[in-house]
Amino acid sequence: MSRINADRLLEQWIDRYQNLIFSICFQLTKDYFDAQDLTQETFLSAYRHASAFDGQNERAWLCKIASRKCLDYLKNSGRRLIPSEEQFLVTCSPQEPAADKRIMEEALQKQLYDCCMKLKSPYRETALDYFYHEIDAGEIAAKTGKNLKTVQTQIYRAKAMLRRLYRKEDLFDG
Repeated sequence: MSRINADRLLEQWIDRYQNLIFSICFQLTKDYFDAQDLTQETFLSAYRHASAFDGQNERAWLCKIASRKCLDYLKNSGRRLIPSEEQFLVTCSPQEPAADKRIMEEALQKQLYDCCMKLKSPYRETALDYFYHEIDAGEIAAKTGKNLKTVQTQIYRAKAMLRRLYRKEDLFDG
């Protein structure tokens, strides 16, 4: 497979399955940022192995990659229980009503917004732009007049702060 075809295929997979793969990763890890990272790792792995893909049932193939990435992450982190194969299959089931998925996504977005609002300036603004509004670092730098490296550092630090906030909230919810 040529690089151009693989690039196009990756774009199609991301457009079609990004939300599904993120949902799987989030349901398995219960952590927004880990799910984000694992979603990206899933698509990178699929891209690297695109030549081995037979073209049949790409959805199932990507779900399987995502679940393995999550299971490996959970096994290596030793922080959470590893879900059973049955739990994963329920997660990947196409029977989930669209309304439930939308409600879950809205709840996630609200939780993300609330956590961003708990940060002090300038991390609050940077986190809202980057994680909530999904503006890339270059655009944030241009918008704020800050150096790109400064914005990238603020994103990195805000991510660590948000991760701690999410874990605190999980302790209270669980």
